[in-house]
Amino acid sequence: MKKILLTLGALITMGLCATAQTNGEVEIETSDNVKLEIITPAEPVKETKQEIKEREKRLRELNDDVAYAKAYNSMRRGYFVLVADNIQIGNMGYRHYDINSNSNFILVQDSDGIIQFALNTGNPGTNGLGGWTGKGTVRDKRIEVNDNGDVYMQFNVVSGTVNAVVSITLFHNGKRAVADINGDTRITMYGEILPYRDKKHR
Repeated sequence: MKKILLTLGALITMGLCATAQTNGEVEIETSDNVKLEIITPAEPVKETKQEIKEREKRLRELNDDVAYAKAYNSMRRGYFVLVADNIQIGNMGYRHYDINSNSNFILVQDSDGIIQFALNTGNPGTNGLGGWTGKGTVRDKRIEVNDNGDVYMQFNVVSGTVNAVVSITLFHNGKRAVADINGDTRITMYGEILPYRDKKHR
């Protein structure tokens, strides 16, 4: 057995037992046939501002591609939620940006669908949240992708309390989407498509 003293910060590609010493050194015990190689850290890569911008752009595009693939697959499989961050009531209605995304959504779980909006105004609405909630069966679902990569989906949500045609467009460069809900009142939701499986469907 031989002992080798190395300063802290040296990189060792193959070592077995290291014990820190109080004098700023490390004592490494090895067998006689072990060969140690000390590697000098490489100089950090220096990027120009243009190279940094291009790298960050490529990373954003990659993240957008991954988000788009997840959103599209969830729509195709029929388990997704469109979480709205702003909403418009009526064709020429005021667009509401100060909404709670957890309360404004379109949820599809195979043949089950829920549409809900909640403006949290002084008027409680039919759902007590300043809006309306409709639960029903998803019917006549169809989905297609155009040459640009945008995904278009249309389906009906039908029950004793709701009869609405939902048209969703997922844009090709991410998970952003817009949904038009045509029932007693036209509602337009703007937000993101996220994969979602309710517990009873897992």
